[in-house]
Amino acid sequence: MKTVGIIDYGMGNLHSVENAFRYIGINTFISNDKSELSKADGLILPGVGAFPDAIELLKKLSFPEFINAQAKEKPLLGICLGMQLLFEKSYEFKESKGLGFINGEVVRLKAGQTEKKYKIPHIGYNSIRKINDSPLLNGIDDGTYFYFVHSYMGQCREKKQLTAVTDYGEEITAVVCEGNVFGTQFHPEKSGEAGLDLLSNFGKIL
Repeated sequence: MKTVGIIDYGMGNLHSVENAFRYIGINTFISNDKSELSKADGLILPGVGAFPDAIELLKKLSFPEFINAQAKEKPLLGICLGMQLLFEKSYEFKESKGLGFINGEVVRLKAGQTEKKYKIPHIGYNSIRKINDSPLLNGIDDGTYFYFVHSYMGQCREKKQLTAVTDYGEEITAVVCEGNVFGTQFHPEKSGEAGLDLLSNFGKIL
């Protein structure tokens, strides 16, 4: 049976992601042990908090090199901040270098500066709209709602890496994909049936 390893680097909804995978019948474990994680068929990079803190923790544990090597061999899914870490750099608090899988940068949402003054952080369910096909969204229709919690967003420089968007006073990157590497700005583990469908799709990619 295929197994998913959740990377524990000190920031993320580890157990809620683990529980969601287990609910749909996919073997899952949480670890910061690279030798154990390397045995998994797919990896999850979770994340809650600030980009600079997350990338520093990853560096302290020598995870960037490990993640880059593993992503050449198996699927990797970044969730929320984990998706933002896939980008080349972020401007959250200060300029920080990311993992570089997705060409582009992470910037603060502009919706709070519009006339309507959307609340930042963006918290709640929003519908997505597909830009490019991806096996991660098989069977998931345009207009499907997912749960978002974020103040920053990734901006893709290459349209081919942009899989889906949502709208919250501006167009926001919701899903990205480059080869074996996938990312969702929303939390599939908190998005009900639609989120479970997406995680099931990730399981089928393994």
